[in-house]
Amino acid sequence: MNDTTSASLNDPAYELDRAYVFHSWSAQAALTPLVIAGGQGSRVWDYDGRSYLDFSSQLVNVNIGHQHPAVTQAIIDQAGTLATVAPSAANLMRGEAAKRIVDRAPARFNKVFFTNGGADAIENAIRLARLHTGRDKVLSSYRSYHGNTGAAIVATGDWRRIPNEFARGHVHFFGPYLYRSEFWATTPEQESERALRHLERVIQSEGPTTIAAVLLESIPGTAGVLVPPPGYLAGVRALCDRYGILLILDEVMAGFGRTGRWFAFEGYDVTPDLIAFAKGVNSGYVPTGGVIISESIANDFETTVFPGGLTYSGHPLAMASIVAALDAMENEGIVANAARIGRDRLAPGLAALQEKHQIIGEVRGEGVFWALELVADQGTRAPLSGVVMGRIKTELLARNLLPFLADNRIHVVPPCVVTDDEVAEALAIYDEVLGLDLLA
Repeated sequence: MNDTTSASLNDPAYELDRAYVFHSWSAQAALTPLVIAGGQGSRVWDYDGRSYLDFSSQLVNVNIGHQHPAVTQAIIDQAGTLATVAPSAANLMRGEAAKRIVDRAPARFNKVFFTNGGADAIENAIRLARLHTGRDKVLSSYRSYHGNTGAAIVATGDWRRIPNEFARGHVHFFGPYLYRSEFWATTPEQESERALRHLERVIQSEGPTTIAAVLLESIPGTAGVLVPPPGYLAGVRALCDRYGILLILDEVMAGFGRTGRWFAFEGYDVTPDLIAFAKGVNSGYVPTGGVIISESIANDFETTVFPGGLTYSGHPLAMASIVAALDAMENEGIVANAARIGRDRLAPGLAALQEKHQIIGEVRGEGVFWALELVADQGTRAPLSGVVMGRIKTELLARNLLPFLADNRIHVVPPCVVTDDEVAEALAIYDEVLGLDLLA
């Protein structure tokens, strides 16, 4: 951590931020951002040395943990060799990164188009689907978040779409969410069946020959870690095949270890046509993302120009961080650790909290990707108010836990390298805070 000579930096760091930085998704005058100076593993700290257990993974992206030495050293080494290169050139590190990603994808995927992050990965997946099919419409779920660029934000289903609806050809539908079912379902199987029937009716009503793709997060993340019920993703795949529609799976948040698997969809008997990724592929150490492209779509552009590109596509510093991150995750058993932590620690620990605290309406998730849905009343399932959620955040921070809160939920999303002791520490903090008289 930082020594006491740096203690005074907390104030100028905060003051400079408030004077000059314009923050996303915020009314600027209301902000009091936390100062973060450094981190290691599952912890971050400020310039005074106050440490927080990071159970947000920042924006659910620091899968390998903060400051993994192999990844930071790879970036340093690459900067000393070649700090940047045009995307039109061939570069060894870019090829190595693409090969490692393809090696973990399903067999019929053979190419990677690199982007600067998750939103433009979605943009280019949509572009590829439209070019391949010659169709325009993209269907996506109301309970989703796909990024803050033109088509990605309009594909998003939550409130952030509404002031940004400038892109064309987007249609939304309801996905499965048994706890708050749109379909009057009472079992996971019923929810799956009825959600699939709803989607098919939307496809039929929009006209199948106008639809390029169905775009889904394999497990919707920001919308609530909505683990798909049995048969749902396979059923979407079947509908896409029936009507000649491509399936794009958004693995930006759920991919690269977050669920205890390399890709979240591997647990659901489904193979998409295009895979969008970012975040966990290098834990955000350098901005990057991309689209993994199946062979039949990649072949379209063997003799036809692909009309898309980015100045920093396949940036060598990002590529070096991908190679180092994926190698370290493989060699150190980090994905397996996420699976074990989810199965043996988080699943039983969060279930025990639900038994103890009436404020928890539902627990759902897998790996290191969980949500506690908080309610004012278990009978009516009325969501906890924003005011009370604000109190919860304050109390968690006061106990040195950095949380991820969305709407009426606590998302329990530590790095994949989190230890048993760190999980126990976090569970004890959640237990204490949720036991307070928060509704008073």
